[in-house]
Amino acid sequence: MNFDPAIRLGQLEDQTRRNFLRNTSQFSLGAIALESLWQRDAGAAVLADNPLAPRAGHFKSKAKRVIYLHMSGGPPHLDIFDYKPELVKRTGQDCPDDFLKGRRFAFTTGVPKLMGTPRTFGQYGSGGIWMSDAVPNFQRVAGDVTVVRSMKTDEFNHAPAELLLYTGSPRQGRPSMGSWVTYGLGTENENLPGFVVLISSGTQPSGGQGCWGSGFVPSVYQGVQCRSKGDPVLYVSDPAGMNREARRQTLDALKDLNQLQSSELGHPETATRIAQYELAYRMQTSVPEVMDISREPAAVLEAYGAQPGEASFANNCLLARRLVEQGVRYVQLFDWGWDFHGTGPGEDIRDGLTKKMSRTDKPVAALLEDLKQRGLLDDTIVVWGGEFGRTPFREGRTAGGAVLGRDHYPDCFSLMLAGGGFKRGFSYGSTDELGFGVSENPVHVHDLQATILHQLGFDHEKLTYRFQGRDFRLTDVHGTVVKELLA
Repeated sequence: MNFDPAIRLGQLEDQTRRNFLRNTSQFSLGAIALESLWQRDAGAAVLADNPLAPRAGHFKSKAKRVIYLHMSGGPPHLDIFDYKPELVKRTGQDCPDDFLKGRRFAFTTGVPKLMGTPRTFGQYGSGGIWMSDAVPNFQRVAGDVTVVRSMKTDEFNHAPAELLLYTGSPRQGRPSMGSWVTYGLGTENENLPGFVVLISSGTQPSGGQGCWGSGFVPSVYQGVQCRSKGDPVLYVSDPAGMNREARRQTLDALKDLNQLQSSELGHPETATRIAQYELAYRMQTSVPEVMDISREPAAVLEAYGAQPGEASFANNCLLARRLVEQGVRYVQLFDWGWDFHGTGPGEDIRDGLTKKMSRTDKPVAALLEDLKQRGLLDDTIVVWGGEFGRTPFREGRTAGGAVLGRDHYPDCFSLMLAGGGFKRGFSYGSTDELGFGVSENPVHVHDLQATILHQLGFDHEKLTYRFQGRDFRLTDVHGTVVKELLA
């Protein structure tokens, strides 16, 4: 069949989306979409040149930065913070039916046996915070922290619980808390990422990189994973055969091409790409310097238990202090190995917990003392905790063994907060006498998110990003600021 190529080309053009939007009226879908883009974010155009430029929140903030210490797996809160004398008395008894009805557990079925803590508890600090002998160094800083004993979540498996805690959703695809913070505040050091992630104990969290991903906000706000051993950031060094001058010329050429594309299409990821290339170039000199803990005095290294050249949670705590001191906005530490089911000696709430805490509570206490001594604790939020807690009974699979372990438990757990305008030497909330549910002042993970953002100067309902026709936020459609936690 014969046809005129010019006519055929015109027909194809009529079918394109661009031609459709260009020719529709001001009240059409095209106009609506354009209006939506104009209103996406009032600061979007201003930030095109430098999306990580420092910015102010909605109101004057108490805190400027966050160090979040995540114990991946769910620490056994009943053996650390939440003392239950009645549960100790009833150890070995069948779990009451009233506590089991309508509940699901990750690995326990039937009627489990109650298990009180084998740890020794005491009260510490000006507020008399209950802490066990598993955390002797936490005891030392009890006067500077708040312990929330009434945390709760909706998820009882690791990955969805971690994603809910950090992204506000149990499913992949939403921006993480660190991404929201850097999207809202930018960073104070143009030579370092605004959001840095450090991992210890050799394994990433169950929620994977979604725990520090940027979701649908520009990817310049995602966490940059650094290492305390070897090259601090993978692939940031010059390739073989390329010196710094050649790298600069290459980046200048790429920048010109990206700016041409940006002027033509106006896609926000193009500006992100330019910013990331430039940041990577600057990081080549700034990151190795800030990540070199051998520069620290011997007394500081000893306080943290840090060892230059090694990979450890202690090293990462010291790096967190060095990073926030240099203007990094959000530092996220993940430490693997807190899933205390009792399937092996390392998961025993007696010796296993003692050994695990011996590698972690010392550097955490040192971090708080170091920040305080340097005048940084007042405006730095430090959080220590996991994605959920552990059951008040023995884990079903290991109930007949010699190792004492607990199952996953989302209905109540404990969290420790310090600095950033939070109260000091303070306990908040409580659980029932057997530790099965929150009995006073519940704090959902969405409430925690809202409260952290509030201390950083944000109304959590107004820190939003428009995506697919809807304004999204970290707290989804939930969350209340817990003002009782604030100094």
